[in-house]
Parts: sequence; structure tokens; C-alpha cells
Amino acid sequence: MKVAILSRNQNLYSTRRLIDAARERGHKADVIDTLRCYMNITSSKPTIHFQGKELPVYDAVIPRIGASITLYGAAVVRQLEMMNIFCVNDSVAITRARDKLRSLQLLSKKGIGLPITGFAHSIDEINDLIKMVGGPPLIIKFLEGTQGIGVVLVETAKAARSVLEAFLGLKVNILVQEYIKEAAGADVRCFVVGGKVVAAMKRQGTSEEFRSNLHRGGKAIPAEITEEERSMAIRAAHIIGLNVAGVDIIRSARGPLILEVNASPGLEGIEKTTKIDVAGKIIDLIEHNIGK
Repeated sequence: MKVAILSRNQNLYSTRRLIDAARERGHKADVIDTLRCYMNITSSKPTIHFQGKELPVYDAVIPRIGASITLYGAAVVRQLEMMNIFCVNDSVAITRARDKLRSLQLLSKKGIGLPITGFAHSIDEINDLIKMVGGPPLIIKFLEGTQGIGVVLVETAKAARSVLEAFLGLKVNILVQEYIKEAAGADVRCFVVGGKVVAAMKRQGTSEEFRSNLHRGGKAIPAEITEEERSMAIRAAHIIGLNVAGVDIIRSARGPLILEVNASPGLEGIEKTTKIDVAGKIIDLIEHNIGK
């Protein structure tokens, strides 16, 4: 079996682990720089070229599309789908997951538990928007933020109005979300592969930090999750359409709530914390889907 990994950096932990997992199972694995791909879009024979040559035929592709290149990355994945190559996550699911507002609306429509979330365009609606999410303290998130960047905790109504006026005045798309105080800066990352939670870790922010992201200095331990949390993570990945997903859950007084569904979750934190071969689970998923 020949597997292509769409990644801008072959030295990243996640990329290296996927290469190793594929080769350990006797498969050929190549790393393809997404932005170096260019496409021939035609009805008779759509192709992708890379480094001056037509891309070889692969049995499967694992997209590792960074947030900054979502538009182009999704176009490359779409072209691969046109070539009838199995993509672990398809282009529609990737773009759904990257659009935080759209993904929350899809989850809400299916009755998935979420923090109270507001979205507005006009500065005139700020006071009611703050009330809508339960008042301060509250969270303000950039729609395009990743790894905890663009997430702000504001603790007073005056500060909330100032920050919202600034962002909306700059035409920045933001979400306003209730602050789950009882979570105490912790969340649970569930790693879903092929409709199963294969690993889970609890991430805890530092004493000075409300964000639990490992990139922000958070610490992680293996997590025991409830059946409700397991079912919620699996359903969330399915609703967004992802075969491989990192589903972030926060534990609130009213039960587990989904924070985010990630289309290209990193492997380093989850593998080193849980000691589970998550990369191998992804290769197993490919083998199952293409019958090899």
C-alpha cells in the first residue's frame, strides 16, 4: 500500500510518527508538501503535480492541513478525491471543522451539549450579547484561532465591552462564550479514529492560565472518560464528518460540553501522555477502508 502524508514539514512529530507507523506495517509512505502541489483541473483526467512531475498514484492520503492554509489545502484534498484516492479526512469535513461557527451550529442542530455561545456583527448589540452568555467572566475567541491563540478571558462587563468594541471595530470575526468556572482551566482531549475513541487525556492549564492547551504550558495526564463523554466525542466527529478528530470536552456542572472538533489533531501530546500508538490506529483505519 502507498500512503501520502500531506504535510509542510516532514520533521514534525505527527508526520514522522505516521511515516513510521505505515512503514512498520510494510507500506510505502511519502511526505508531500501541500503548498508545492499544483493542480490540473479537467473533466477527463484531473491530476496533481508535485516538484515538476505528476503525482504518483497513492492508495490513501492523510491530510495534515495547517489552519493557515485551509483554503489551498482543502482544494488539494478535493482534487485527490476527484482522483478517487481515499482521504482519511475529506475536504468538506476539514473546512467544516476549521469554521468554528459552522461546526458549533452543526453540533447544536444535533443536540450536542455546548457552552452558551454568541455571535454578532454590530457594536450596538454588545450589551445584550454579554447578557446572552451569562455575563462576565466570559471567553472571547477568534474564529480563526488555533492552539489557544486568539482566546481571551475577560472578567468584567466593562472589559468585555472594551474588547468586543475593539474586535468588532476592526471587523474581526469573534465568538463570545460562557466561562465554565468549575472546569478550573482543564479540559479533556478525546482522539477519535474510525468512530472509536482510541485515546483520551486531561489537559490542565497553569495556575496563571485559563487555557489548557499544551502549547500554552498546560500539562496532560491520561484520562478516564465516561460513557457519555465517549458517545459525545464519537457523535461530534461523525456530525462534522471526520474519520480522525481531536474532540475537546469541558466538564461543567450540567455535564460534558464540546469546546471544539479538530481536523488535524497533533499526535505528540496524546501519544506521549497515554503511551498509545495513535498513529498506528490511523494506518489501521486506512487498511480497513481500502481492504489491504
